[in-house]
Amino acid sequence: MPVPDITPFSAGALAQLLALPIAAGMAATVLTFLFMWPRTRREALVRLTCSICTAALLGPLLLIALHSWWPTLFDSAKVLAVLYGGPAMLGVVAVACPVMVLAGLPAWWGLGAVVLWLERRRGKDIGELVHDAAEVVRDVRRG
Repeated sequence: MPVPDITPFSAGALAQLLALPIAAGMAATVLTFLFMWPRTRREALVRLTCSICTAALLGPLLLIALHSWWPTLFDSAKVLAVLYGGPAMLGVVAVACPVMVLAGLPAWWGLGAVVLWLERRRGKDIGELVHDAAEVVRDVRRG
C-alpha cells in the first residue's frame, strides 16, 4: 500500500477548509434572524457562534451520511458543474452548502431548549437531572 504524500498545512489551505462551514453557519444565522430578531448584540454573537460551530461539527457528518446513502447525488452534481463550465468541485460545494446550512439552522433552538430545560431544573443534582431526562425519553416513546 503506497504511503500518502503528506505536505505541510498552509494558511491558505486552512482558510479554504474553514470557509464553507463559516459561510454556512452565517447563512443559518441569517435565516434564524428572519424568524426571530436577536434582542441584544451579545445574543446575536452567541447565535452566530453556535450556528458556525454546529455547521462545522455536524455538517461534515451529515455530508458523509448523505454520501454513503446517496453517492450518485455527488456524481450528478459534479457532472452538472462541468456541463455549466465550472470545476467539478463546484458541484460538490453546491450539494455541501445546503446540507451544512441545515446542520447549523437548528443550533440556536437546540441550545435554547437545553438551557431552558436546565433552568427549569435549577438546584437539582446530576442524578435528578438524569432521572428527569429518562422521564422525558419515556414520555416521548409512549406518545
